[in-house]
Amino acid sequence: MTKIHKFVSLKDLHTFKLPYQADAVVELTAAEDLPSLADNYYVLGEGSNTIFTTDFSRTVLKVGIKGYECSETENSFELRVGAGENWHDLVIKTLDADMPGLENLALIPGSVGAAPVQNIGAYGVEVSEFIRTVEAWDREQHEFVLFSQKQCCFAYRDSLFKQHAGRYVITHVNFSLSKNWRAQLSYGALSSVPGDASAKTIMKAVVAIRNSKLPNPKVLPNAGSFFKNPVIPRQQLQGLLERFPDMPYYPVDDMQVKVAAGWLIDQLGLKGFSCGGVSVHDKQALVLVNKGEASGEELLTLAKEITSRIKTRFAIELEIEVRIMGEKELINA
Repeated sequence: MTKIHKFVSLKDLHTFKLPYQADAVVELTAAEDLPSLADNYYVLGEGSNTIFTTDFSRTVLKVGIKGYECSETENSFELRVGAGENWHDLVIKTLDADMPGLENLALIPGSVGAAPVQNIGAYGVEVSEFIRTVEAWDREQHEFVLFSQKQCCFAYRDSLFKQHAGRYVITHVNFSLSKNWRAQLSYGALSSVPGDASAKTIMKAVVAIRNSKLPNPKVLPNAGSFFKNPVIPRQQLQGLLERFPDMPYYPVDDMQVKVAAGWLIDQLGLKGFSCGGVSVHDKQALVLVNKGEASGEELLTLAKEITSRIKTRFAIELEIEVRIMGEKELINA
């Protein structure tokens, strides 16, 4: 049953744990309740990719729609999953049922409904590869809609749902996992995993790598990768490689490459660099952490300092991946 709570602390609703509150929080457990809700809310999953930098004067819609249905065809396993299910739990469930495919995306924090918004990805795999359709509530047209994979306009850490932030409330995601599974081991640290490794073995390797590189938000509050890995023209890359021959990069297409934001930040010696209660993680430069008494102002100041230094040193515009919230809406840091 959908419930409404007034004047709720947001500290435990987002993983960066800044000490602010919302005017109200609605716990949405059934998609059919959406048409009857007052339409002045911000949609939130598990809060692993959202940071509230001040008190929030609107209602937060906490999506908690559960459910897991599975069927199969000759060539694939077909899943319908509620947007409120935990992402990593889904990865485990599919592998336990001998339905491989999602193993490279293990341990990414957040909910199933948030996965297509960011088009989450890791180790050479993006979730869009497995999405067949997305079910959502259109807040402008006041109707339930169904998007095909193509209509979702997936791109690197991007989608239709991110481009039209706030318009759609994702209720269910429909996945298709091919029975013709092939291990994806070409990216980064996974290249050392044996080619005949099982999907569960790959998942364990991914979990071990992520645990060694990324702080646990339950122990040290953070929102995961704070910045996107920038995509730049190959022509610009050639100039940078002349100055920084060890710069890691990954092909995107014939014209563009992706460079590692964490590496760029690390070259500036910013691991451990602080602004009040917020700092760059001392082991993973791509992650900003709350040392315990942080404020939204300190977070924004540190983010601007980092992006300014990167632009000065490398002539690259670093883009924030995390959703930064102001008093009423999404803001640009």
